Amino acid sequence: MPTQQPATSQLPSITRPRLLGRLLVATALLAACASPAPKAPDFYSFDQPAPGKAGMLLRSQPLPAELGLSAAGRQMRILYTSTDGLTGQGQRVTSGAVFYPAGNPPEGGWPIIAWAHGTTGVGDACAPSRNARSKRDADYLNAWLKQGFVVVATDYQGLGTEGPHLYLNAKGQAYAMLDAVRAVLGRLGDVSNRVILLGQSQGGGAVIATAGYAPEYAPDLKVLGTVATGAPNMARSNPSPFKPDEVNPTLAYLMYVAQTVRAMDPTFEPQELFSARALPVYAQSDSLCIGPMEKAVVDAGLTNANTLIPSGLPKAMKILGKSLQYPTLTLSQPLFMGTGGVDKDVSTEQQLALGRDACKAGARLEQHVYPGLDHSGTVNASLADSVPFVRKLLAGEAVGNTCDSGPIEKPAQP
Repeated sequence: MPTQQPATSQLPSITRPRLLGRLLVATALLAACASPAPKAPDFYSFDQPAPGKAGMLLRSQPLPAELGLSAAGRQMRILYTSTDGLTGQGQRVTSGAVFYPAGNPPEGGWPIIAWAHGTTGVGDACAPSRNARSKRDADYLNAWLKQGFVVVATDYQGLGTEGPHLYLNAKGQAYAMLDAVRAVLGRLGDVSNRVILLGQSQGGGAVIATAGYAPEYAPDLKVLGTVATGAPNMARSNPSPFKPDEVNPTLAYLMYVAQTVRAMDPTFEPQELFSARALPVYAQSDSLCIGPMEKAVVDAGLTNANTLIPSGLPKAMKILGKSLQYPTLTLSQPLFMGTGGVDKDVSTEQQLALGRDACKAGARLEQHVYPGLDHSGTVNASLADSVPFVRKLLAGEAVGNTCDSGPIEKPAQP
């Protein structure tokens, strides 16, 4: 199991720190990733033109037990259509997984958790539906299954299926999440149109973006609220914990971002951003999942100073534009944020700043800070607060609002 590393978002020795900070903040998004499956199952190949309607279930099959969740009574892979997040039109075949609780569904069906995963890589072999979940994520999702939710877990566009994975692209991730829910509601049964958006790290950003896109893109879905842990603020820079000449494994994430840049503009050449020393590692970024990719960076001795070419950053940023940023923080439904007090992957201050920005935009926010917990440790500790938050949403009750009082700080629950 690959280990998690602290992430970077701004390199102090490089020129144009604001541009670099905004580009690299997107790389501070981690999740534990299991070893990829050695061969892609035929399930993921779809040799016909994608139907023209978003959210159509194309096929499903039982998920192998070793890739499933222990609390699930039924679990399957799904293949469905989702609007192309790069162009905003046309359909892409997208994959994911669905997990049902054990037992009989309640009257009207189980409510839905739409789960957004953290960084696994950009190659098809890195798709979560092709791999065992990390222990952290398995424990977390099992907890929600035991609360009586169906978990709908997209792989995101192009991760597991044809086409590029638009790593960190807000629109692509949002469309993939919403269309996965539509596919399940339309065909699989035993579910109700009551949806909670739930995500960690990259996925924490994905669910906030999804909450912003949902009213216009998917008004047919009844999104009740959003739960995000370790969520970044793409519009803010974040000081790097790495010295210029210190080997920095999280340069792997910047290489994934560069793959998104290339998908958006094929004229962008990697040598515009990466040194000759770094290019052989970058060349592997379209296939290596996060653990092996970080190892490749370390083995090559890559540092901020010997990897990045600052003159290429303005062009990369121009291509990305606002595609990694939230469409709005004026959210229609309540938002829960869980923040680790010693998070170095997406810094605590960055998450607190996101909370302040959401409050200024008029969001109803309940933010909890867990002193002493890092990026990963916050995920399951936050259940003590996020489960009651979600239960109130399902019951139609008012949830907390920390915009006036400030985030709630308390020791993590055992």
